[in-house]
Amino acid sequence: MQISNYIPEVISNFQCSAEAGNVQPYGSGHINDSFLVKNKTAGGPDYLLQRINNSIFTNVEALTGNMLRVTEHLKNKVSSENGDPLKAVMTLIPTRNNQHYYLDSGGNYWRMFYFLKDTRSYDMVSTEKQAYEGGKAFGRFQSMLADFPSNELFEVLPNFHNIEFRLAQLKEAIASNLAGRLETISEELELVEAHANAMLYFQQPETLATLPKRVTHNDTKFNNVLLDQNDEAQCVIDLETVMQGYVAYDFGDAIRTIINTAAEDEADLGKIQLNIPLFRAYTRGYLEHAANFLTDKEIESLVKGVLLFPYMQGVRFLTDHLNGDTYYKIKFPNHNLQRTRAQFQLFRNLHEKAAEIQQIIQKEIGNLKTSQEHG
Repeated sequence: MQISNYIPEVISNFQCSAEAGNVQPYGSGHINDSFLVKNKTAGGPDYLLQRINNSIFTNVEALTGNMLRVTEHLKNKVSSENGDPLKAVMTLIPTRNNQHYYLDSGGNYWRMFYFLKDTRSYDMVSTEKQAYEGGKAFGRFQSMLADFPSNELFEVLPNFHNIEFRLAQLKEAIASNLAGRLETISEELELVEAHANAMLYFQQPETLATLPKRVTHNDTKFNNVLLDQNDEAQCVIDLETVMQGYVAYDFGDAIRTIINTAAEDEADLGKIQLNIPLFRAYTRGYLEHAANFLTDKEIESLVKGVLLFPYMQGVRFLTDHLNGDTYYKIKFPNHNLQRTRAQFQLFRNLHEKAAEIQQIIQKEIGNLKTSQEHG
């Protein structure tokens, strides 16, 4: 049975005023299926309904527990600053039996949120203001959770940003060669091997001993920030991967999508360039909120995250390509290979500009300190 056939059953089991006839697919996520559900009551709130991919997120109860604890903490912070928590934080809708997820008769897990009207998200950043607002959103998100006990969160996806683990997965995929595609990726494997040792920074004993772990979002694509009609940051969304991690992970993954002048899966590698003004704007917005809690070691690690994430995302796409496209949704044959090549080209460009990127980060820190001194 198609997923959409379960929607009437699902909607009827959430505490909402909606009808299945007013449902339409929503968003462009790779993993979950999302639907916009219109309220049948005029003027009432609309809803965002999501089918959780429980082949990837295997412990839905613990994942939901993370989301509830984090959103409650965020709502309290927003309220203490006289903000509107219903606009600034995603709100989970309970089911009829007061759970926050529903298991339908076909074995599918679902959750529902209030839909935040008059907001928009972008798969690609087009203006410095958008980049700046994205930086503010994730910087504020981390800042508000800086006092949350990160070790109490369930590890939703073990080793999610562990490049040592991702390289081991790739090695297994190479050995298995399940889809018979190994002979076509020699150039990509050469790049992986050439930079593997340098990418292990976050697994080094010195790093582990000196770099604090915090609550991190772990999926900071720009389209996970909702902007209002003035392109100002309103809410960070997609909180299912919130768990303990390094701030550089969030920073690096955000930059991966913001600094790229082309799409994540761009076929023409010549179009993949670095938009340094967007990087500078995002960094400024991020540090305005995050610098108040970051350690010097964390600030030093940001550039490491910038380099790591296109490399690691390329490794993950390449692994899925070798395994026969079992993880990411694809739109055409060899889509994951095309994604891999685009990410590795972005990595090459960033690697060449690493010193300049580090200088920008340090300059923005300096500018912030100067502004505060003269505040």
